[in-house]
Amino acid sequence: MTTTSATPAVHVPLVRHDRCDRCTASAQVRAVLPSGGELLFCGHHARAHGPRLREVGAVLGP
Repeated sequence: MTTTSATPAVHVPLVRHDRCDRCTASAQVRAVLPSGGELLFCGHHARAHGPRLREVGAVLGP
């Protein structure tokens, strides 16, 4: 019998050099997409896009 498990997410803290993918402000939120990709957002853009990202299954966190 073989079992498969999802690869656990590795939490890498955001640093000062991480930038929002929309406006290049300092990133405060990481959105991990179901496909495995990630997007970084400033607070403003995280609030603006967060609800839709959650709808499609993204996990948002610092």
